[in-house]
Parts: sequence; C-alpha cells; structure tokens
Amino acid sequence: MDPNWRPPACWYEPVAAPEQLKDTVQKLKGTHKLMAVNSQRNWDAGLLTDRYEKGEDTFGEGYKNYNIGKKGMFWRDVVRKGHENDIDAMDCSETMFWQDAGTVPHDPNAPTPEVLADYAYDKIRVPDTKIELKPAVRSTVNLPTWIWLNKATFKDVKVRAELPDTPLWAETTAKPIALHLDPGTSDATTFPADGDCQINGDGSIGTPYKTGDSQQDPSCGISYLRATNGTPYRLKASVTWEITWVGSNNDGVHTMPHGTFHTTRDMVVQEIQSINR
Repeated sequence: MDPNWRPPACWYEPVAAPEQLKDTVQKLKGTHKLMAVNSQRNWDAGLLTDRYEKGEDTFGEGYKNYNIGKKGMFWRDVVRKGHENDIDAMDCSETMFWQDAGTVPHDPNAPTPEVLADYAYDKIRVPDTKIELKPAVRSTVNLPTWIWLNKATFKDVKVRAELPDTPLWAETTAKPIALHLDPGTSDATTFPADGDCQINGDGSIGTPYKTGDSQQDPSCGISYLRATNGTPYRLKASVTWEITWVGSNNDGVHTMPHGTFHTTRDMVVQEIQSINR
C-alpha cells in the first residue's frame, strides 16, 4: 500500500529447532556440503559439530548437544533478495545463535512490532474505488449528479503479520474516512462545497439517488455549470484511508501515513435547450 516503504536490507529470524539442526549436521557428515551459519559464511560438518554439538568454538559461544531439551530456536540473519551486495546487509554478521523461547535478540537488526506493522502496511490491498453515479451516463448542466459508495464494499481492511516461533506480531488496519471529489473543471459546484464527502455512520458515503431527488442537492455530488464540447470532463474520486496499527508491544494504537486511492470517470455534460412560445 505504501510505495515508499522498503524492508530492511537484513534482519534475524528463527531458522532451526535443536533437533532440526542436529539432523542437518548429521546429514552433512562425510560430505563436502556446507551449511550457512550467516549470509556471509558457510561451514562444513566439522565446524558445525565443534560449535553446536561439542560446545567448542573459537568464533564465539558454543553449545552442548545442539541445546536439545531446551526451549528455543537457533536464529540466523536473512538478507533481502537482490540486496546481497548492499553494505547495509553486512550489519547482520552474527553467526547462527541460540535464542530462548518467547524472547527476541537484543540487536538493532532484530525484528520489532514496528517492522512487522510496516510489512503489514505494505501488504494491505484496499478495494477499488468504485463509485455509483446518478445519472450514470450523461449529466445535464445545472442538474446535480449524485455520487455514493456502498457500505458493503467500503469497510475496514486488516492485515496481521507474525514472526513464527516468537512473541512478535502486529496488526495494521486501513479505515476509509472520506471521499474527495475533483470534478475535472472549475465550471462545477461540488456537494459539499469543499468536495470532501464524509463517511456515514453505517460505513457508506453519500446518499443513493432515488426517484424524485433530481431537484435536490445531494449530500455528495457535483453540478456541472457548462456543457462539454467533444471532450468529457475527468471526474476524479479519491478515497482516503486512515492507517493505524497495534502490536505485541502493547503500547496502544499507533498511526501511520494515510493512503489515498482514486478512480476517474469521463463525464459528458449536456445542455437542455428550452423553447419559449
């Protein structure tokens, strides 16, 4: 939803339980195959056995018998695809390490609820802005065109992001709050005057047209003051979505930049000629 948001170049996440790591190392023994202990280093079975089975490691902390019997996961860095050569990706240089269950590493590159909220924000897909108009095909000078959106398709959108095997989660919500009308010409009057149609209590916007309303001002709509002459006006209707998130940090509701999406309609406006006798 946010075209400017980009995930970090690298981060840490759980990759293996104790039994899974032991099984992988056992399969590597007697082969020339390697296992990545981070995005920059690959180890053979000998080095893996020393660090994770025997607890002997000249590069840092070792672990006895792959920490089998303990609750937690081994974590390793992940580099975003296409950014393997970025200098920022070098920030995640820790060799695959142990993290107790229910905890998150104290590292600036460890995931946070804020990052998950940004990720969820990026994955939000709001419904297309499909407005209803009356008249739908051809408007008439000085007669209002009624515009509305149905509450059935115009409602909150939620995306939840979780990091497996951790307590981290975030839920981002997009809530429609207004529809702005741009008639495509200065020769028009909008209803309301600023063109901002507010959302109704039931989640809809505007009021559906019904027979007999043609002489009334709509709560949301446009009245064109001049007919088109071969080239239609380009009506633009923009829906603003308020974005908020909550997460596992349990520190309340946070706001994010609003999202605005629009649709356009070609408006042909005719002028009715009257004959005086």
